[in-house]
Amino acid sequence: MLSHLDDKGKANMVDVGDKPIQQRTATAKGFIRLNEETIKLISDNNIKKGDVLTIAEIAGIQAAKRTSDLIPLCHPLAITKVDVKASIEKTGVKVVSTIKCNGQTGIEMEALTAVSVALLTIYDMCKAADKAMVIENIELVEKKKE
Repeated sequence: MLSHLDDKGKANMVDVGDKPIQQRTATAKGFIRLNEETIKLISDNNIKKGDVLTIAEIAGIQAAKRTSDLIPLCHPLAITKVDVKASIEKTGVKVVSTIKCNGQTGIEMEALTAVSVALLTIYDMCKAADKAMVIENIELVEKKKE
C-alpha cells in the first residue's frame, strides 16, 4: 500500500509487513533562542525547576519512546538506542537526537519528536525567566538504513 488512504478515502497506517527488517538510524536537530540572562541561569544551574539540559534530554528520550502514541499513523517501533544531547550555544540551546531501531520502517519521526519535546521542555522550564524564547529550525539531519 503506497497511500495512507484506503479505497474509501479513510486514513490507514502504511502496510510495511513485506519490507525487510533493517537497522535504521535517524538524526534530528533543533534550537531554542534564549536571552543572555537565561543562558547564564541554565549554565549556572539556577533555573528554579532544576537542571534544564538533563531534564530536557530525559524528556526527549521519553518522547522518542512514545512517538507512535502521539502521531496517529506512526508505527510503534522496537527502538534499540536513543541519544539526546542538549548543549548551550552563544544564543541558546541546541538539541540533537539520534535514534536507532531494527525495523521495517524509518525512525525519523522518533528523532524529530525527541528534539521537539526536549525543546518544549526547555521552554517550559525557562518560561518564567524568558518571555522572548523562540523554538526554531527543527529538522531531520540524516536517515539511513543498513
